Amino acid sequence: MARPYFKIDEATAKGTLESHQVILRPLVTEKGVQASEDLNQYTFEIAPTATKLDVRRAVEELFDVKVAGVKTQSRKGKARRYRFRNGKTRNWKKAIVTLAEDQKIDFY
Repeated sequence: MARPYFKIDEATAKGTLESHQVILRPLVTEKGVQASEDLNQYTFEIAPTATKLDVRRAVEELFDVKVAGVKTQSRKGKARRYRFRNGKTRNWKKAIVTLAEDQKIDFY
């Protein structure tokens, strides 16, 4: 049986995401590596339904660090062509997480 995508909280009857479901992957780009060195900011692709509080909780739990701030962006998919067909890449959501001054994540 497949695992449910949402964990149902009986008290509020509201679906919440598990920490490993919130963060899908780190975005390792030149701009992101530079921001991590200079500004202590890390970029992740996150679940489209995740909130800033979900991202904060997930990063603190998974990487054992203290988060100072979270910024999120909803990115629209781009129009693409493959042979004779027109298509579109999927929409996705991104989070830029700023850590406290003495904190660091090593996954590069």
